Amino acid sequence: MIDRFSWMAVYPEIMLLVMACVIALADLLDQGRRRTAAHALSILTLLALAGLTAYYAQTGQTVYGFGGMVVSDSMANWLKCFAALAVLVTFVYGRGYVVERGMLRGGEWYVLGLLSLLGINVIISASNFLLVYLGLECLTLAGYALVALRRDHVVSVEASMKYFVLGAMASGFLLYGMSMLYGATGTLDIAGVAKAVASGQIKHQVLVFGLVFVVAGLAFKFGAVPFHMWIPDVYQGAPTAVTLMIGGAPKLAAFAMAIRLLVEGLWLLAIEWQQMLALLAIASLLIGNLAAIAQTNLKRMLAYSTIAQMGFVLLGLIAGVANNGALTAVNAYNAYSSAMFYVVTYVLTTLASFGVILLLAREGFESEEIADFAGLNQRSPLYAGVMTICLFSLAGLPPLVGFQAKLSVLQSLVNTGQTAHIALAVFAVLMSLIGAFYYLRVIKVMYFDDMVDAAGPISAPPGMRALLSVNGALLLVLGIVPGALMTLCASAIQQMLAT
Repeated sequence: MIDRFSWMAVYPEIMLLVMACVIALADLLDQGRRRTAAHALSILTLLALAGLTAYYAQTGQTVYGFGGMVVSDSMANWLKCFAALAVLVTFVYGRGYVVERGMLRGGEWYVLGLLSLLGINVIISASNFLLVYLGLECLTLAGYALVALRRDHVVSVEASMKYFVLGAMASGFLLYGMSMLYGATGTLDIAGVAKAVASGQIKHQVLVFGLVFVVAGLAFKFGAVPFHMWIPDVYQGAPTAVTLMIGGAPKLAAFAMAIRLLVEGLWLLAIEWQQMLALLAIASLLIGNLAAIAQTNLKRMLAYSTIAQMGFVLLGLIAGVANNGALTAVNAYNAYSSAMFYVVTYVLTTLASFGVILLLAREGFESEEIADFAGLNQRSPLYAGVMTICLFSLAGLPPLVGFQAKLSVLQSLVNTGQTAHIALAVFAVLMSLIGAFYYLRVIKVMYFDDMVDAAGPISAPPGMRALLSVNGALLLVLGIVPGALMTLCASAIQQMLAT
């Protein structure tokens, strides 16, 4: 008998699944080129989902459902709310793009987008290895189809194949690591794994062997080096609207998966996974920033930028561990809340930056090269300003939110007092200085280079123009007054650790 609280834990997922099915059926009755019914229903669904999860988050309750397999806590609900809003913004930004390129011949764009969000939600609330893997497969399978949605475009189909092959390999790593942990502990529940490890009755070597494969699977979802090979090719080859879909909200799921598996389940092995994440972070910051300098394609440059940005998230996850491997309250709150703040603000910045790229794209022209942005300020000072804010934020320049995000991660590292962590903070600052070069290069092209064509002023639907303006303004406002979002992240992490 499933009690009421079990159903409460999965109400958002049930609503999302039901509405995805309704939208798929409604699309059969709407054969128009713009699929207005599917678009409207999708937007309303995401607004309702964001409102429901925000309400759950504000109640501060932690509800376990289905025998402890699902958890609905403050962190999970806020991440679901942010993910729903990210997908909503993606649908708005990408509407004109997918219509012009014939990607709305059916309602697959909306249905697959909602199913990928369903996978994200399942991952975020998973308290069991099986649910983690189930959510991951729901997310990635929808992603493979989305990348290949432009079926007549050879580059997109090729990118989808690369994504599929490497994604299958990463899923195998994660599943094998989970099977090793199950074999060692005898349970699939994340809380049960933590208790079994704490008992001290399990061979340490077996646990570490499984941990290596779990971290490898997580690194793929983050896009950390050396599991980054798919990101540049998929970001460049996928239709730009799909690039935004797979480069935005799924990062929230990757963060939640790392917290659930490493912090909640394997925190007693923190010394081991701390060292692994440190190596991944160093390699990601170094290779991501250096490789981005050589890029002429803006989407590919932002892909390598993503790799470097995820290095900072990994640094935040590292800083929650004390010298003796214990999970101290002060270190944990500072570190994991800074990592959550970083990934949320990164998704917000990604939405705005790709929104400008989508805005400049027109039928028969993708606007993917850095040279395509030459003279953008002459055509539209507003959109050039939004893109400049995004790039300055990614570079970590004050007073934008990217500066606050980087500062919070660096502070959490320095506050541990460990020499290795301080050295990592210094290294991250140096890599950020290198990264500033390729961001400033794009700004120079927008403001000081001559236009490559006479395309004239840029027009955009009023809704997209308003949303993009708000998106850009948030990057500045949250940089000046970040307290509310930082407090939200801190309280969500505190409640998660307390339960």
